[in-house]
Amino acid sequence: MSEHRREARQRVFLKGRIVFNNGSSSLDCLVRDMSPTGARLVMSEATTLPDAFDLYIPQKDRTYRATLRWRREDGIGVTFEAPARAGTSPDPAATDASVTLLLKRISELETENAALRRLLASMAQSGDSASAA
Repeated sequence: MSEHRREARQRVFLKGRIVFNNGSSSLDCLVRDMSPTGARLVMSEATTLPDAFDLYIPQKDRTYRATLRWRREDGIGVTFEAPARAGTSPDPAATDASVTLLLKRISELETENAALRRLLASMAQSGDSASAA
């Protein structure tokens, strides 16, 4: 097979997330080879992908705008359209939803923590009154 890449790819084993449909669709993948201009991705299932999508790599905390270049049984090849955006999540709406869920969970945990503190305080009081008698 002839080499069509401008840059050699480095072998990697990174978890990735393909995000498309304005963030409403996503699927996990493995990034197996990567260069500054493209990558080879392996997915656990055969699926239809758009010609362009975002590739988020959590370990690098980077999102790449990717264009599908080829597809085979063992994976797909993509090129990156622009330099990676550091520290960006794949979709602002998904981030807002995640933050909302986290804030709700924090509130639930704070309520539970307060209830446990009250229970401990009442147990300590009943222990003090029992030892005083």
